[in-house]
Amino acid sequence: MFCYQCEETLKNTACTNSGVCGKSADVAELQDILLYNLKGISFWVSENKKNIIKDTADADHFVMDSLFTTVTNVNFDIERMKDLILISFEIRNKYKKIYLNNYNNELLNKDIIGLFPDSAIYELDEKSIDEFNKKSRSISLSATCNIYDEDILSLRELLTYGLKGAAAYAHHAYILNYEDSLVYDFFHKGLNALNKTDISQDELIGLIMECGEIGIKIMELLDRANTAHYGIPTPTLVNTGTKKGKAILISGHDLYYLEELLKQTENTGINVYTHGEMLPAHAYPLFKKYKHLAGNYGGAWWKQQDEFDRFNGSIVMTTNCIQKPKESYKDRLFTMGLVAMPEVKHINGTDFAEAIKKTTELEGLQDKEGKKLTIGFAHDTLLNSAGKILDLINRQKIGRFVVMAGCDGRESKREYYTKMAKKLPKDSVILTAGCTKFRYNDLELGEIEGIPRIIDAGQCNDSYSLALTAIKLQEILNLEDINDLPIYYDIAWYEQKAVLVLLSLLKLGIKNIKLGPNLPAFLSENVKNILIDQFNIMPISKCEDDIRFICGEKMNA
Repeated sequence: MFCYQCEETLKNTACTNSGVCGKSADVAELQDILLYNLKGISFWVSENKKNIIKDTADADHFVMDSLFTTVTNVNFDIERMKDLILISFEIRNKYKKIYLNNYNNELLNKDIIGLFPDSAIYELDEKSIDEFNKKSRSISLSATCNIYDEDILSLRELLTYGLKGAAAYAHHAYILNYEDSLVYDFFHKGLNALNKTDISQDELIGLIMECGEIGIKIMELLDRANTAHYGIPTPTLVNTGTKKGKAILISGHDLYYLEELLKQTENTGINVYTHGEMLPAHAYPLFKKYKHLAGNYGGAWWKQQDEFDRFNGSIVMTTNCIQKPKESYKDRLFTMGLVAMPEVKHINGTDFAEAIKKTTELEGLQDKEGKKLTIGFAHDTLLNSAGKILDLINRQKIGRFVVMAGCDGRESKREYYTKMAKKLPKDSVILTAGCTKFRYNDLELGEIEGIPRIIDAGQCNDSYSLALTAIKLQEILNLEDINDLPIYYDIAWYEQKAVLVLLSLLKLGIKNIKLGPNLPAFLSENVKNILIDQFNIMPISKCEDDIRFICGEKMNA
């Protein structure tokens, strides 16, 4: 095992025995072989598309979902991983056969080893977990260190993690029947490029920037999917207390699953609570009609072991962000979609009957007061307030916007974001999206003539709102350079969706981004220097120094 795709990788170097996330070495190795097979699928799909084969929907969707499956904190289950690998062989060999039969049939009965990438043609005598892991160790990151120099390897991994993040967002849109063939084409293009052992640094950088461009497209697609289906988010106060009665808690990102749960629990006497990245659901008009959507319980994903332990009801995990559960709540925890955890019941499709039944057997919650959180400031609300915001800027009531968006995590260094929120000058407005908000969204920071000092645009999935707001403000102010806006970026990252958001910001030309708590371990020193030289990406430092940078040095530059 060698994994350094998340911010919390061991000693900011790599996890080699088991993942800090809780992933076993066996699962990590199975993820490596699945990713390798995706490169093989994309090779044959790309070759077939050069000819007449255009309908590759099964491969498109499988590659998207499998990339998402390998994102941190999604799939921890060996058997589910094995099933995906078996399917990957079937799809790869289907498109291999199509190509050889239709376009290169003289090779049908010949030894093709060496003529095509190994990922596209290798076979195993036995398709077992042991054989998968054995093959995985031969193509793992630790093995490929001898093939590529560290800068090429670093850029390859940056592209890989961008593709994973893009697939996650594409999956969220696909759940709502929104998709774009150009997105799938790029998945295949990017994965197939990773088959090349002689790929150049310039080619990789070009693909990485193209990944950022595709990221903008995907986030716009997801934004359109959510708003078309659920309505335009509006500013909303969300209760964080609890009501007496039976209850189900739902966490993750896919709002579609929440909608289905609310339909199936309506008029049952069961209250539904959101957790983590489901908090923004309360701002959408469609969800406001469900009176048993009782509020938001708990905070960021990494607190779930304690928070789920105290929640005396059923718990449903969607998409990523699951942790290895405690025994105290494992029997009332359910996974669904791509999420999988050993010894945890999995909901197939959207039939919540078993989770509802379990809920009725539990004591439920007691009345408990909580705070009110203000959410729902997506791009429509922000742009509708553009005139007022510009007036406040012109009157020097608002000095700057600070984007403190992204992921939260366990490290004590992430207290930095709480301290920053408290110490920023009172003419500063925080723009946020993602679970890093839980570091400060319960602070009483007040408002500036009706504009709250914490503007919550939603999930990490809603980062498009912050990007679009910047683009529109640049147009309104007739600025040539987006970096001339009084918007500063202090981003927290954890996993691969955050990598994709970062690449999208870079594609927009945004510079001077502070990134923390640590710079990615997969970036070599030379690749870090490329990002520093071209975009002035910087690690976070002491709050006082970063505030001086935001309020003084950068503004005078």
